Amino acid sequence: MSNQQTVRFDRAFAEIHRYEPADGGVGEVHAMLHVADATLTYDEQLAALQSAYAALLGSLGSDVLPVIKRYFLSDAANQANLLLSHEIDDPLGALSVVQQPPLDGTKIALWVYLLRGVKAQAVPGTQLFEATHNGYRHLWAGAYCNKETGSEAQTTIIFNTYILELAAQGCTLSDNCVRTWFYVSDIDNRYAGMVRARNAVFETQGLTDKTHYIASTGIGGIGADPKSFVHMDAYAVAGLQPGQMGYLYAADHLNRTSEYGVRFERGTYVDYGDRRQIFISGTASINDRGQIVHPGDIRRQAERTLENVGALLAEGGAGFDDVAQMVVYLRDHADYAVVQHLFAERFPGKPVVIVYAPVCRPGWLIEVECMAVRAAENPMYKPF
Repeated sequence: MSNQQTVRFDRAFAEIHRYEPADGGVGEVHAMLHVADATLTYDEQLAALQSAYAALLGSLGSDVLPVIKRYFLSDAANQANLLLSHEIDDPLGALSVVQQPPLDGTKIALWVYLLRGVKAQAVPGTQLFEATHNGYRHLWAGAYCNKETGSEAQTTIIFNTYILELAAQGCTLSDNCVRTWFYVSDIDNRYAGMVRARNAVFETQGLTDKTHYIASTGIGGIGADPKSFVHMDAYAVAGLQPGQMGYLYAADHLNRTSEYGVRFERGTYVDYGDRRQIFISGTASINDRGQIVHPGDIRRQAERTLENVGALLAEGGAGFDDVAQMVVYLRDHADYAVVQHLFAERFPGKPVVIVYAPVCRPGWLIEVECMAVRAAENPMYKPF
């Protein structure tokens, strides 16, 4: 059963989506935390957000643990160090920090994903954080980066590091990785290098049109270290059986990404005995021939983007009621009022953050990604 609510704290608020299985298994919580007063200094906004987060954790109970936290900052070069100094004492959850300014005028927002009834810990010697239950190991990772010259070299090293860390856990990129996020600074000039490296890595790992790729978002963003051009977050699951992961295409709405030179899945789902989780990649206003739909019109692009997301969800047997969180990326700050009104009207109270982040193709004004979960009976698999 799913439910959502908005909880207000002192100078901050949280949009919360909870999924509780009927049989009392692992519960899932997504929370999007926002600062309520944009006139506060960054130090005050950070304090308000972290106070709200602490209060939220206290209200959820001691058996609810964070597995990933992603902070959206307005100015990482000046803000990340203070944030990281606060986070260093918190051993729980993979940590992602990205400069993608919240477009409500605040300096910081936070998405956190939490699980109830699991064991959770950092994996020593890696950037992986694992949550274990019922024979599954959910491996979240944040902020892979390096300072090699150029986005192509940086992406290659990021993947090599990640592949080695997965291998040490008995996993492979092709069999276990569910989702990646790539944040690329100066994306109009550096995205191509990231794509070349990703395509080359996928080829060496046996990922093709005839097998599958990985759900992904490649978007403009700057990490905690502005000298690194590419940052990657990732999610993998150990303990899956063949066939437990599937892929979504919505071919009547979208084309295969490889048709225009990039390689990722539009959506990926993972079936467990008691639920299906769905991961929708960054999705834009595109048609089944790879063309931009409604160029220059933010309102119609937003509608077409949501239509595409809805088609992917429907192919996975889900709808927007099952969506647990959404991240909305806008290329132009000036489009915020139109998009905010649309999302507030269509998805009141749903965990949503709207940020400034250039999409990989200049003509796309908006991109949307989301995660969803719905009840399902899959007796051939163990429950989550």
